[in-house]
Amino acid sequence: MPTPDTSAKSPFENFLNKHDEEAWSATLTVLLRSIHEVDKNATQIWFAFFPLSLFHALKQANDSQKLAEELLLRGKYYLKDQTNTSHTFLYGHRYWPQVKDAVEKHVAEFNPADNLSLSDQILAVAEDLARKMKIDQSLIVGITAVAFMTIQQVGLEAFHAKAEMLIDKKHARKSPEQVLRERAKDDSQGLFGFLKTIDKRWTVTYDENNETAKYRMRNIQDLAWGAANDRSQNWSEINPRLREGPIPVECRSASCGTCWVGILGGGEKLSDVAVREGKKIKEFGYIDTAEPRPLIRLACQAQTHGAVSIVIPPWNGVFGKYLKALKELD
Repeated sequence: MPTPDTSAKSPFENFLNKHDEEAWSATLTVLLRSIHEVDKNATQIWFAFFPLSLFHALKQANDSQKLAEELLLRGKYYLKDQTNTSHTFLYGHRYWPQVKDAVEKHVAEFNPADNLSLSDQILAVAEDLARKMKIDQSLIVGITAVAFMTIQQVGLEAFHAKAEMLIDKKHARKSPEQVLRERAKDDSQGLFGFLKTIDKRWTVTYDENNETAKYRMRNIQDLAWGAANDRSQNWSEINPRLREGPIPVECRSASCGTCWVGILGGGEKLSDVAVREGKKIKEFGYIDTAEPRPLIRLACQAQTHGAVSIVIPPWNGVFGKYLKALKELD
């Protein structure tokens, strides 16, 4: 358990800094009951992409750059570098500027003597804002939790920077129900599609806010192989982590950990986690679960038999063993 940071500039930050990964996990369990279906997976994926445990490890390291190299961290793993962009895959991102303002107001009025739990504070902020905006509270509970965690990792000064909603008007107008329908929809296989087996083709969407962010793949093919066949762009120029296709990958055997992805929709259309994937993904530090079809997968292992919607994290690394060793020292 990390030592609380009592040097924070505000009582609210001191309050947040008393909450470790375990406390946040318990908070998310409570909040999930109040989060709209459109953002239940997305919220959990966001917290997996920006784990508090890794943030604390880097912050407390004598040489954070050296530690990042030891953990093979590549890409943008600091939340401070992407406070507006990290959560565009949440439906609640549509309300980010308003949520940010509401959270800042809450911070200014925060009174430790009220003795409210973390989950109660998040729900209270979401409820008050939803009433003012005349929207369903469940649509902003997830993004409000994201705002609280963002403050804990980047600090209030950085959080005060201008907030932007980064979804174009066309996608911002979509209703939660429309998004859920699109995630559930499978590709038509033609008039005699029901007779097809290996010839079936499925669409993988890796950015729901970009009409071109899709690729097609064969039935029972793993997500990484399908992505590698997408030669529509010069991927390495876009991001040095991308060797071929939109999903970073350096191996095909669950050994490198570069191809982890979050499953927004269609998880039931993926193969169950096999022993090797389950073992390695815990070692990498991305998840710790025995679920057969979790929200975080290794794309080189997850085979699909239907259309799925995924989100690709902005970084990768291997930090599970390191964090486990730290816990054993406590």
